[in-house]
Amino acid sequence: MIFETILGEDFERLHPKLKQRYQLSLNQVFHATGTMHVIHAGPKLLNPLYHLFSKANFLFPESGEMVPFNISYSCAYNDGQYVEIDWQRQFHFPHRTRTFNTKMTVDLEKEIVKDYMGKPAIVNSELQFDVTKEGFLITRSKQQQVVLGKCEMKSPAPLAARAFVLEGYDDELDVYTIHLSIYHNIFGRLVMYAGQFTQQKN
Repeated sequence: MIFETILGEDFERLHPKLKQRYQLSLNQVFHATGTMHVIHAGPKLLNPLYHLFSKANFLFPESGEMVPFNISYSCAYNDGQYVEIDWQRQFHFPHRTRTFNTKMTVDLEKEIVKDYMGKPAIVNSELQFDVTKEGFLITRSKQQQVVLGKCEMKSPAPLAARAFVLEGYDDELDVYTIHLSIYHNIFGRLVMYAGQFTQQKN
């Protein structure tokens, strides 16, 4: 299992529902629907960049509350050494649906995980994972690179953004929970969203 390799012994500390969710086999698809209680974009001065990024299924300028969304992901081998996890997220605003795609690559030998954001990718970040005492999964971005075609260039620290994701499970409501924020050292918040979702059986 991919996430058992990534997390090692910490995998057993995950909430049972998160363990179930992340026991994903190759070519198996996870699909879920839910509601984002809140979505906040960054400052309006970044709108020209948001419109550009949205064409690559990355960031977007819209904000909103109680926004329906769906998420899906699947795993596949790439050249034997790497596993790729394709994530697709769609946010259904009243007048437009926005897509946020990422591709997570896992080097099974070196145990290095990178997240490529956008399609085609615009930036990538090496990821660090931690499990809370409640069994929730924290994902943080580390070193970041700008992607230009097949070239990847390290982003200077003052220009880099930091991503934080907290994934959990609400036993009372019987739903998965998600909170994501991406913060830039100069421009501040680039995006933040928080919501809940339920798995849809295939």
